[in-house]
Amino acid sequence: MWSSILSRRVANSSRAFISSSPLTSSISRAPFISRSYAIASADKFRNVAIIAHVDHGKTSLVDQLLKQSGTSLATERVMDSNQLEKERGITILAKNTSITWKGVQINIVDTPGHGDFGGEVERVLGMVDGVCLLVDANEGPMTQTKFVLTKALQAGLKPLVVLNKMDRNAARADETETQLFDLFTALNATDEQLSYPTLYASAREGWAITAKDHERKDMVPLLDAILENVPAPKADADAPFSMLITTLESDQFLGRIVTGRILTGKVQPGTVLHVISREGNIIESAKVFKVVARRGTDRVPLPEGVAGDIIGISGFTKATATMTICAPEITTPLPANPIDPPVLSMMFSVNKGPFAGKEGTQVVGVKVKARLEKELESNVSMTMNPSNEDSFEVKGRGEMQMGILLENMRREGFEVCVSQPRILMRRNEEGGLMEPVEEVIIEVETEYSGWVIEKMSKRLGELLDMEHEGIKNRIRFYVPARGLLGFRADFMNETHGTGIINHTFHAYEPFKGALPDTEKGAIVSMADGTATAHALESIQARGTLFIGPGAKVYNGMVIGENSRGEDMDVNPVREKQLTNVRTVMKEDAVKIAPPRILTLEDALSTVKEDELVEITPRSIRLRKKELNSGVRRSMKKKSSSENFAVEN
Repeated sequence: MWSSILSRRVANSSRAFISSSPLTSSISRAPFISRSYAIASADKFRNVAIIAHVDHGKTSLVDQLLKQSGTSLATERVMDSNQLEKERGITILAKNTSITWKGVQINIVDTPGHGDFGGEVERVLGMVDGVCLLVDANEGPMTQTKFVLTKALQAGLKPLVVLNKMDRNAARADETETQLFDLFTALNATDEQLSYPTLYASAREGWAITAKDHERKDMVPLLDAILENVPAPKADADAPFSMLITTLESDQFLGRIVTGRILTGKVQPGTVLHVISREGNIIESAKVFKVVARRGTDRVPLPEGVAGDIIGISGFTKATATMTICAPEITTPLPANPIDPPVLSMMFSVNKGPFAGKEGTQVVGVKVKARLEKELESNVSMTMNPSNEDSFEVKGRGEMQMGILLENMRREGFEVCVSQPRILMRRNEEGGLMEPVEEVIIEVETEYSGWVIEKMSKRLGELLDMEHEGIKNRIRFYVPARGLLGFRADFMNETHGTGIINHTFHAYEPFKGALPDTEKGAIVSMADGTATAHALESIQARGTLFIGPGAKVYNGMVIGENSRGEDMDVNPVREKQLTNVRTVMKEDAVKIAPPRILTLEDALSTVKEDELVEITPRSIRLRKKELNSGVRRSMKKKSSSENFAVEN
């Protein structure tokens, strides 16, 4: 067996590398997928998830499959239906569609590529029978590649590997194949999983091939590979209906739509079903209002949902992800894939600052709580513990996941304040403290490599390896999760936006000790009013400003970052005194450097333990928890290295 695997590896690595050149035409060809087949039994389905690291081309690949199947696409990246997904160019929510090929309906699930949204990947693996692992032929396996592959192998799924972006001259197919095989073996893949097929593709140009010297024409080889390598779902059409709810959608006409794969039986509109929680409690019973499914970019009604298909059901108001919806005679819930626990927490509270209620419409604790509870219905990787009627502890996977939630809330009119993120730690059986450690991959130009290694070592990072690729270095670390708090903002500023950082959860390891205090102080306003150019000109020499002339400020608002380690109270509203003295000398013009305007991600990375991020529909501000400067000076400042919580 091993000899066959090794011979396959040698054969793969010895194939001639073909330099890619732009192709003229793949996506303009006539549609080659028929839609006229009738789907009847479970063996006529294939359920596959597209998994990959962020920006390796998942959504572009699905676009090509839809386009070449005859689906008219109004825009690119049609699977990224969320507004934030379109703006940021990343997938946040898992979504499904379907096409028909050779009489078989292929249900395709597009999954997120960022580690903070790994809970979406973990959920959808329960409703597919195979995965298509997409890897950038230039970048090779990255942090999220390892994460999603680990989950797929643990679920017993056999991957189909596709090396994407083969149209680029920088593609390193042979080296990437070797790295992938090493990753499979390191993750203890079974013999069957190790015999994965490999295809070469360009999602941008719309072709896939099984060998590098084949004609680059269309996506037919990929579709054939899915039919050949992804097994049909194991489903019992004669048993009572049962389905594990995987995702939630909302429709203005149908209301809540619960989506999942039918494990047993069939369902029609009007059927009475009940919903069972993971603990076995009956949540609700109701009639099915509509049975719907995704066909291309459309949601279409079905007269009947059959075992093996991925469908949506409306008519239920309390059903949510990980619950079981089934016939009344079934009393035991279906097992759900375990979800990795959250590693970070933040306190959400109602905005009670001087500017509260001036920009938002949702400003009371009841509204904030209801919005967070709604988020938890579909986001199973997050939890919430109410602290009081106006503040709530929210736990999640990372700063980006929290940032997406907060961005959605501010666009919905909410005004909230959030604290500095805190890392969640555990205790082992012996009572020792265990902390989450992240695997970090950083790509920077060579001139910044020394700075990165120095900063990571100060944050208790362990250097694993470093690869040189052209003018860039790829550096890999194991870093405590608390060591990454606040690092991204400094990293992007130091590298002038040219660096790339990716990280994913590695393991819980023994506590590595306190972090050195490397924080810079804050420049804090000690007055209310409007900032003036005259005052800011003298303040800017002390550090970096977050505001410009004309900005509204209040006592206790953070208006900049001090170059030293202590906080500094200033008066940014001071005006120049006018006198009756005349002079023939022309006064010097006021010169103020452009301020550093904080984005939401910057604010979450910059905020300190004694501060809050004030988030409104139109503004993002930093402020001290205690606005009175006299009270702040009397309070002992806590070290940021102690900014963690221990889970019971």
